[in-house]
Amino acid sequence: MLLGCAIGVRAQQVEPMAPYVVGAYAQGSFVMAHTPAVAHLAVSHPTGVEVNIQRQTTGTAPWHAWYRYPKIGLALVYYDYHNPMLGQSFAATSYINKAIWRTARQELNFRLGTGLGYFTTSYDRYTNNKNIMIGSRLTATLQARVEYDVALTDHLGLLLGVAFNHYSNGATTKPNRGINLPSVVLGVNYHQLRNFRPQPDAMVAKPDDIGHYFVNLSASYASKQLRETDQWTNRRYSAFSATVAVGRRLNRKSNLMLGLEGFQDQSLRAAQRDTARAGSNLPDIRKAGIYVGHELLFGRLAFVSHLGVYIYNPYKSNPYYYERLGLKYHFTKRVFGNVDLKVHRAAADALELRVGVKL
Repeated sequence: MLLGCAIGVRAQQVEPMAPYVVGAYAQGSFVMAHTPAVAHLAVSHPTGVEVNIQRQTTGTAPWHAWYRYPKIGLALVYYDYHNPMLGQSFAATSYINKAIWRTARQELNFRLGTGLGYFTTSYDRYTNNKNIMIGSRLTATLQARVEYDVALTDHLGLLLGVAFNHYSNGATTKPNRGINLPSVVLGVNYHQLRNFRPQPDAMVAKPDDIGHYFVNLSASYASKQLRETDQWTNRRYSAFSATVAVGRRLNRKSNLMLGLEGFQDQSLRAAQRDTARAGSNLPDIRKAGIYVGHELLFGRLAFVSHLGVYIYNPYKSNPYYYERLGLKYHFTKRVFGNVDLKVHRAAADALELRVGVKL
């Protein structure tokens, strides 16, 4: 009986109940004119509301302790752009909220999230042809925010924040200039337990693969449009890539990557035919690149960032370098999948769906 009681106490210490936080906020923004082509749309001041719920991590997974017990949340966000060309948007985002500084009654947090958005209106050839920011009603959304929460009572907190919101479809449909929304945030949080203290023994040992090398083999597929007129005919082009990468686990949180990859984008052949003379020899549309990358690890999930240069690029359709941001998830120890945004000089090139194996 005494042994059973000891085991029960030990279980309670290692796996404490995860307290939650519920929030409701108002947001005020402006549309950023990130390129002169969208200046005619950057004339309003959107307003929005958000409701969210987040759970405190408690050490049930090793990465909770590595990141000093962040919160994991889900938010629903509504924006009215006060511009009939842009309409309204609805979004659902999942996010991680990490404390930068925390006392018994105050918190300064950094929040990073991603999800899906839906716009009530988008580019239309006949009725909304000036809306070159949003080419499809369904979009992806990225969100970064710094938040300050100060206690008003034991459970109620006042929240002040500054945020950056981005909506884009990743060039799957044209036009796709995207919407950037710098915002200020004001609201309240309800804390089930404000001053959460994890058990000291929740910290875990270092992973046994730190310092080890591994190889990733992967392939990706993307579907994209080349120009606004492709919407009228519903014309789409396929883009493929194949990648071999060598990685090394640096520490609990990071992998360093070096990769070699090849690309074939069918939209480039269509672009060539638009400008080439009849019978002219067209350069090869295939490309090859080499990249260095980083993976920020959260258990099976990783945030991926790459910077690459083209080492074979006969058809100069883009800058000599490219970037990639994405999310990677390991379904098993060996098999993984990615959703990646490939970018040329801050302009989306393709939204890649990737599968691969780790050797």
